[in-house]
Amino acid sequence: MINIEIRDDRAAGRLEAVAAGEVVGRIEYFVLDAPERALVPVHTIVEPAHEGRGIAGSLARDLYIRAQREGVTVAPLCPYVVKWAERHPDEAPAADPELLRAAKEWLVAHPGRF
Repeated sequence: MINIEIRDDRAAGRLEAVAAGEVVGRIEYFVLDAPERALVPVHTIVEPAHEGRGIAGSLARDLYIRAQREGVTVAPLCPYVVKWAERHPDEAPAADPELLRAAKEWLVAHPGRF
């Protein structure tokens, strides 16, 4: 794995992996407010030249750590984050199905967001 810094651009809804000043990967997400506050990852993207270096996993882990610090849940809609969470249940508590349903409804109601 390469040395990366992960930064949260909450206003843009991006958790970014930065290496040598360049954004090499990101998780695009939104913040759901109801039925409870949650971070909802929708896409995980790693630049092709940086694939296979553990960047996506580092982003997913960091998202769950940030959520835990904030006292909120992660409601993953991104297929990568869903799979990552299944492989790391000790780090990624499962989201309530009602919360996932609300996240999907939010996404449908905001078609231009992602």
